[in-house]
Amino acid sequence: MAKQKYYVVWQGHKKGVFESWQECQEQIKGFAQAQYKSFSNKAEAEFAFKEKAEKHLYANANKKNSTPTQTLISNVGTPIMESIATDAACSGNPGKMEYQGVSTKTKKQLFHYSHPCGTNNIGEFLGLVHGLSYLKRHNLNLPLYTDSVNAMKWVKQKKCKTKLERNQKTEDLFQYIERAEKWLQENTYTTQILKWHTETWGEIPADFGRK
Repeated sequence: MAKQKYYVVWQGHKKGVFESWQECQEQIKGFAQAQYKSFSNKAEAEFAFKEKAEKHLYANANKKNSTPTQTLISNVGTPIMESIATDAACSGNPGKMEYQGVSTKTKKQLFHYSHPCGTNNIGEFLGLVHGLSYLKRHNLNLPLYTDSVNAMKWVKQKKCKTKLERNQKTEDLFQYIERAEKWLQENTYTTQILKWHTETWGEIPADFGRK
């Protein structure tokens, strides 16, 4: 089950501490210069709300190798709801692996695949490729979200760089991977592959809820 997150909105239609991303999103959607951030527990969120937003949004701005999500959460903005989100889950490493793609807006499942012996990274990679193929097949010009930087790199390199052993249990999975790699090599696409900012937005809509 996904961990409970709490969202502080310092600048929005309504300020305060909210217990779901949906509630938080209602306060910041369409609000210029919205300031908000997620926290792992309610006490921390309530304490942060009493302080200035800048203390939390810019806390790591001068640190070496800091990322945009660390330095200025409000710059992340809000996710594009007219999009597709993909995610993977794996019970063990390796273990039963599955991935799915859903409508970010409605969470309706658009595609799904599972295998009894895989890894989470493989699932994230295959989910992205499946998403690209789905969008092109249906002639849809929508962004594609993932919370896996590793999968984004593998797709860009057109290669699943897994260390999973290829054997009798995984042979059909590797054949599936090879088909995905071939699709990347033989097809072009204009789809935007975007990083889902879990720290700010909460779990990606395609999440299986098993954390």
